[in-house]
Amino acid sequence: MKIGISCHHTYGGSGAIATELGKALAAKGHSIHFFSQAAPFRLGAYAPNISYHEVEVMRYPLFDAPFYTLALASKIAEVAFYEKLDVVHAHYAIPHALSAMLARQMLEDKCAESKCFKLATTLHGTDITVVGADRGMQDVVRLAINKSDGVTTVSHYLKDETVRMFNPKKEITVIPNFVDTSLFYRSPKQEIRELLGIGNEKVIIHISNFRPVKCIGDIIRIFYAVSQKSDATLLMVGDGPERSEAETLVRQFEIMGRVRFLGKLVDIVPLLSIADLMLMPSNVESFGLAALEAMACGVPIVATMAGGFPEFIEPGRHGYLLPPGDIEGMTEKSLLLLSDHNHWLDSSEACVRQAKRYETALLVEQYEGYYRMLLE
Repeated sequence: MKIGISCHHTYGGSGAIATELGKALAAKGHSIHFFSQAAPFRLGAYAPNISYHEVEVMRYPLFDAPFYTLALASKIAEVAFYEKLDVVHAHYAIPHALSAMLARQMLEDKCAESKCFKLATTLHGTDITVVGADRGMQDVVRLAINKSDGVTTVSHYLKDETVRMFNPKKEITVIPNFVDTSLFYRSPKQEIRELLGIGNEKVIIHISNFRPVKCIGDIIRIFYAVSQKSDATLLMVGDGPERSEAETLVRQFEIMGRVRFLGKLVDIVPLLSIADLMLMPSNVESFGLAALEAMACGVPIVATMAGGFPEFIEPGRHGYLLPPGDIEGMTEKSLLLLSDHNHWLDSSEACVRQAKRYETALLVEQYEGYYRMLLE
C-alpha cells in the first residue's frame, strides 16, 4: 500500500507513535509518505520506502496565524495525486484530518472518488479533551471525525470521551499505542550514571512535553518528599511551558543537586535503563506512551488512575495508580518500590512482560488490517 501519514513533528506521544508506525510499515514493504512542518523527531536517518514532505507555510501580515492547515492540505493533495496514495492517516483531528479532508476536495476534479485516498484518523487525546472541549472548535472537530472514512483512538477511555462529547456518526476502533521491545529493553551502562554524576542512589525519571496536564509541579513535590527519606536523583526529560515553574520549585526546595533537567532527547533507552521508577502524575492521559516505553525497560510506574493508564498498568503489579493530586499517596508508593528490592524486582519483570503485549509488530498488523478494511 501507499500510505501518507500526517502528524506533529514535535516531542510527544502522537508524533512518536505516528513515526514508529510509518517506519514499521515501511519495513514491511509499504510506501510511506510523512507530512509535517519539520522532520518528525523520531524519523531518524534515511530508510527505504520512506519519504518526508516538508509543509512550507506562507506568512502574510494581514493574518495573525500562518496558513498551516491550508498548506498541509495542498501538500497532501499534491503528493496523493502524483504518488497515487491509497490511504492518508491523520494523527489528530485538528489540523491533520481537516487538512486531508480539504485535500480530497481539491482532488475531486482530478480523480474519480473511487480512486481517491481513504482517510483514517487517529485521535490521540488533546484534539478531543482540550481542542475539542473548546465550544468554538467542537463543530470543526466533529466535522473532521465524521468526514473520515475510519476513526481510531489509542485507548478505550478516549473512545468513551469522544462518543460522550461528539456522538460521532463513525464507529470508533481502539488500537492502543505500542512499543518496539527490540529497541526498548533494559541495558544499564555505568558510563551513563557517571556522565550524569549519579552514584549508587536510586533514579526516578519523568518524560513528557511539560504541559500543564502533566502536573510537573507535583513531580517536584513528590520527589522532594521522597528525597527526605531516600537517596535519589530525579531526571526530568523533555521541555515545555511548565519547566520554568518546576525549576523554581527545585530552587525553593534546595534540591538543585538532586534534579537534572535534560531537555528533549530522542534516545531515552539509556536513561530508562538506569531508572528505578517513573513518575506520571497527570490529570489526564489518553494512553501514556512514555509509561509503556519505561515498562518495556523494566521501570515500574507510579501514576494516576486517569485516562488510559488503568488499561495497561495494574496497581500492585506494574507499579501503583493514585488519584490525581494525591502527592502523599504517590510519595508513599514510590518509597515502597524504592525500599523493597524484591517488590521492585517483581514489578520490573511484570512490566517487561506487560509491555510485550503491546509489541509494535502486533499493533502494526492491526493498522494494516484496518487500512485494508477501508480500501474494501
